[in-house]
Amino acid sequence: MNILGIGGIRSQAAAVLISKGRIVAAVEQAKLTRDAEPVDLPFEAIAECLAMGKLTPGDIDFVALARPLPPGSDIPLALAKYQKARVVSIDHHEAHAASAYYASPFERATVITLDGEGDLRCGATWRGEGNALELQREFLYPDSIGDLYARVTHLLGMRRRSEEHRVQWLSALGEPRFQAVFDGIISGHNFDQEYFEGHGFSSKFFSAIGFANMRTGDRVHYAASIQKTLEDYVMRLAEGAENVCLAGGVAWNALLVAALENSGRFQGVFAQPAAGNAGTALGAALYVWHHVLGYADRLDAGGYALGPAFSASEIKMVFENCKLRFRLLPTVPEVTGAAVEQLRNNRIVAWMQGRMEFGPRALGNRSILASPHDPYSTENLNTFIKHREVSRKFAASVPVELAGEYFETGANARHLATVGTVRAPYREQFRGAILAQDLVRVHTVSKDDNPLYWQLLHAFGEATGLPVLYNTSFNLFGEQMVCSPRDAVRSFYSSGIDALVAGNFLLEK
Repeated sequence: MNILGIGGIRSQAAAVLISKGRIVAAVEQAKLTRDAEPVDLPFEAIAECLAMGKLTPGDIDFVALARPLPPGSDIPLALAKYQKARVVSIDHHEAHAASAYYASPFERATVITLDGEGDLRCGATWRGEGNALELQREFLYPDSIGDLYARVTHLLGMRRRSEEHRVQWLSALGEPRFQAVFDGIISGHNFDQEYFEGHGFSSKFFSAIGFANMRTGDRVHYAASIQKTLEDYVMRLAEGAENVCLAGGVAWNALLVAALENSGRFQGVFAQPAAGNAGTALGAALYVWHHVLGYADRLDAGGYALGPAFSASEIKMVFENCKLRFRLLPTVPEVTGAAVEQLRNNRIVAWMQGRMEFGPRALGNRSILASPHDPYSTENLNTFIKHREVSRKFAASVPVELAGEYFETGANARHLATVGTVRAPYREQFRGAILAQDLVRVHTVSKDDNPLYWQLLHAFGEATGLPVLYNTSFNLFGEQMVCSPRDAVRSFYSSGIDALVAGNFLLEK
């Protein structure tokens, strides 16, 4: 069966293809077009998925469509070219739930989906067992923990619905001094709307907080308070669960995932790496595979490198078209060796290899890399490349079989979806990556998930004695992660990156 999943149409549009019993492709529209969200189907993402699967619209057996859809949409007409396909429409949060549960390794789990407002439903809990997903409880907007987190984001001078991750990292520096006020807003799962006004808070909230506490220095404590409130809220939803699966935008919160992993209450925790609306395309396709067709076999997305790849000739053509001087690296040892040589000299390296990742996190194919031996790596990455505050830290990538030597972390480090702690002997070594309290974002890399990146880490370890690299997404501030060689060249020459290793080629400044 060939299943085309489409989701996030109104925000974070994406397409996914399941063919011959495996996930063949998963692509976000905005990464391809470098443009605003589509008002209709993500045609470019769909075309890319079909091309990677070597299929035509006539080969598709099912189109799995995750709601909501734009009002007055022409989508039914656009789907007419899928002549033999059965169209299956799936609720937004059900697609979120399917993306988490069916992509997890669990045969039984409590599934929690949470976002800002979704399709009126802003949260739900589900019981997953075998192929079945059963809705247990739903939460309707405006009783939304995601919306409450967004209001605090706005209160702290950041963009709601896009910069909640900044609040998350800021929270590591504070204490939950104001949690009682946030807890007072929540009664069970009902939210006292008298605390809210517009997209922010009302005078009732500020009175409860105390106007004297609105000092700039208290920002970290507001962040810590809403973070702890979120963690306690989700912990209550997961009460009594054997395993927990998470999806929806709230599941991007790595500190929340770590809190669940470290609680000791659950046998396993799985956070969907593409937890946002783009992930509903994957959830919709998996829903058809398991729920509609009844297949029991789980389809592992591996390292989530499910997007387009570019051949050596395609990369070379772009470099030559841009009149660039480049060096050919014919073999894998030469590719990894060139990158290691740059990193050993404390140079920042852009690394573009293989297929683009699905989801917001760089997992070793569209990454910017730095050496942990460089005492200025964090400042250089933040100031000259990402143009963001120095308090923001970067992930530490390490081969999974060696991770325990340096870090304590959970299973979700496979997809950079959690945080770990640095072991005592290495705290000074990784000082540049530590958020606070020895917390660090850890990315464990296996040979199966990403063989080339795994080899690079081992090569760096052989050369320096430390098989760990700092890793952040290959993009400029506020832009999508790069997809094509042309995207990579533009970002390389518009930033403070020192070298670019793209496929079998090296560019240096």
